[in-house]
Amino acid sequence: MSLYYEAAATLANPNKTGGSLKSRVYKQTDVKSSPAQIFALITETSKWSPVLKTIIERSGLLQEEKKLTPLLALLLTHDLLLAKTGVAAPTNHVLKLAITRHKARLGAELTKVRLLRGCATLDALRHAVNDGSVDTGPTALPKAPAHPRWVRVNTLKTTLDEQLSSTFAGYEETKHLSVIMSARSSSKTYFIDPNIPNLLAFPPKIELSKSTAYVGGQIIFQDKASCFPAYLLDVGAEIGDIIDGCAAPGNKTTQLAAIVSAAPTKAPRHVIAFERDKARASTLEKMVNLASADNVVTIKGGQDFLAAQPGSEEYSKTQAILLDPSCSGSGIVGRDDTIEIQLPTAPESIKPNSKGSASKKRKRTDVKSSHPEESTTLKLEVDNLPHEESPEDNNTSDRLTALSTFQLRILTHAMRFPQARRITYSTCSIHCEENESVVLQALQSTIAKERGWAILKREQQVTGLRDWQHRGIWDDGKLGLEAKTRDHAKEEILDACIRCEKGTDAGTMGFFVAAFTRHGPEAVEQNEDEWNGFSDEEAMDNAAVSAILQSESTPAYSEKRTKKKHRK
Repeated sequence: MSLYYEAAATLANPNKTGGSLKSRVYKQTDVKSSPAQIFALITETSKWSPVLKTIIERSGLLQEEKKLTPLLALLLTHDLLLAKTGVAAPTNHVLKLAITRHKARLGAELTKVRLLRGCATLDALRHAVNDGSVDTGPTALPKAPAHPRWVRVNTLKTTLDEQLSSTFAGYEETKHLSVIMSARSSSKTYFIDPNIPNLLAFPPKIELSKSTAYVGGQIIFQDKASCFPAYLLDVGAEIGDIIDGCAAPGNKTTQLAAIVSAAPTKAPRHVIAFERDKARASTLEKMVNLASADNVVTIKGGQDFLAAQPGSEEYSKTQAILLDPSCSGSGIVGRDDTIEIQLPTAPESIKPNSKGSASKKRKRTDVKSSHPEESTTLKLEVDNLPHEESPEDNNTSDRLTALSTFQLRILTHAMRFPQARRITYSTCSIHCEENESVVLQALQSTIAKERGWAILKREQQVTGLRDWQHRGIWDDGKLGLEAKTRDHAKEEILDACIRCEKGTDAGTMGFFVAAFTRHGPEAVEQNEDEWNGFSDEEAMDNAAVSAILQSESTPAYSEKRTKKKHRK
């Protein structure tokens, strides 16, 4: 079975196998081609499918080659016209023979499409396809969602000015993020973020991963929203040690280290980074070392923050805690990415003309494919995770309940640390259950009331985030008993919560962050707060939540997914 048969079968999915495209490709055991080759062919063909659809229909290929399905025609035409090595099949292979005898006709149609789209060369058309920057219309190429490439300058190793004069020498500054979001990958332009210090935005598909600055840890790929929690924590010189309760892969940890180093004190202070998963702790350690944060960060690899004893001597200087726990990840850009493949049709009413292309006088009416088992458009989730069901799905509801239970527990556990003065809580979720609901329940908890924990009001927040316009939302349909909070308290709490939305002109992923500050006694005597761990019931709940997360291969933290490599 050839690469093209296997790719077409994967797309057709006759066995109705569940999961994302990537999971289906890589779980196949009965294929001869490599999964990477199949996946690359499918994803590349999907980008070109609107153009290839036009080429195939105008050439009349499907009418002359009855053995080809629309999927096979699409995959073969892509490699024939666009792949450097051509069709990956022996010379006498039935599929290669079927497509190569139409090479001249298909090539001529490609030229017509290229010229109609205003591209002088094939390379220019490639750039247009990759950037999604071509005209719209019935046969327009799909436009990729605009999301800037956010780059944080790592001030442990360099400065913003140094990077602008070296790595980004020759780049031009723009004062408008919209210019960045619509720019081509080759555009040498940047935007200095007004909310987060040392943060730059670049065109969405710019290639910086091979730059000396990135490889050397001088710049770090980190979504703007992911920078909010550490900055909101506001760990000035008066704050002692800081705990990062859910640290891997290390973006927020190294950001905290940079902030701490910029405000030195007489006594050294540390960022204590917990990561219960040993494999992810190894990634965290590499990130910390690359960023030169190892002299500030103490890594608790394989250790669970929930098992930490709040009153122990080890944490007696801990005054700030950053929490970015496991969540649904529903706000992550790319999590719900889909590829759309437009399939060519071969209506009986359309006959190729004498020159090999379809008659210009053909009727432009909707017609059925000559292969009715295939629809005219395929939409596939590229890399979804088990929690990506519809919000109305019962499993999703159960999962959000389990996650919010865990999130509330880890937040109230942080409130037990005797010397803690400030906490930030964040998720990369869009769901109220994991965000405002957790905040409200935490504020109403016994420990919060006993210790004097309150929401950090908007007017108390650091400049930049205080001015951020997207605040908390209230959904009575999704909030529980905490929805009974008095109206004036609701407004104050919601105004203190910060939200980011993905797919907007702000260029962020979906994100939520809130900060808590302590108005209780300056310090609590440790013997007044002796903590003996969780009750049996709480321990069972923790185990249940852990089982759910592990069984679904849940990501533990928000920044981990923006695009693999340790861009973070």
